[in-house]
This record gives sequence, structure tokens and C-alpha cells, in this order.
Amino acid sequence: MPIDATLPYDDGNIFAKILRGEIPNKTVYEDEFALAFHDINPQAPVHILVIPKGRYVSWDDFSAHAPDAEIAGFVRAIGKVARDNDLVEPGYRLLANIGGHGHQEVPHLHVHLFGGRPLGPMLSRD
Repeated sequence: MPIDATLPYDDGNIFAKILRGEIPNKTVYEDEFALAFHDINPQAPVHILVIPKGRYVSWDDFSAHAPDAEIAGFVRAIGKVARDNDLVEPGYRLLANIGGHGHQEVPHLHVHLFGGRPLGPMLSRD
């Protein structure tokens, strides 16, 4: 069920539990700013989630409240995960669902990194 990205941060969300070590994951990268792990329901041969370690609901929340070093560290982590998984060439897709219209399901900022095959058009043409 999509969430309202303007709601306060919920410490009970699944990514908060993963960050606290309460739920296992298949980590592919971790540093002081970010954690990256394989999605449990992959939609492409490579489907990795990258999350900031801070308590941010959405890109809006993150861009408005995170310190510059945390923003830079998170963006660099996404790039490193793409490079480490040999996705830069032939290419990959980043996706961040925000709010109800964006179909965000977990109230913790996260970026999906997809690759490993041609991904088709960005949006369906209804």
C-alpha cells in the first residue's frame, strides 16, 4: 500500500529494522552513510536497494534535512554499487518511488538499482 511521504519517520519500517540488524539481508556494500543489499523480490537480474543510514522518509525529506556530507556519501554509494556490479556499461536504471502517486511502499528513502538486461521503456504508455 503506498504511503504518504510527508508523514514522520516510522522506526518500525522494514529498512529501519534491517539497519538495526533485526532482519537479515544480503549486503553488497556498506559505509557510514549507506547500506546496499539485494532485493528479496528481484525485478531484474541485478536488483539492489540502496538506503541511507539516516532516518529519512523520502528524497524531499533527505534533500531538505540531511547534511551535505550525508547527501554526497549516499549518492557516491549508489555510484560505487553500480560500478562494483559492472553496470555502468551497458547501463542500468535507478528508481526511487516517492509518496502515493509514486507508489512508495516503505517509509524510508531507498533507491532501486536495476540492471543485467535491457529494461524497456521507463513508464508504460497507457
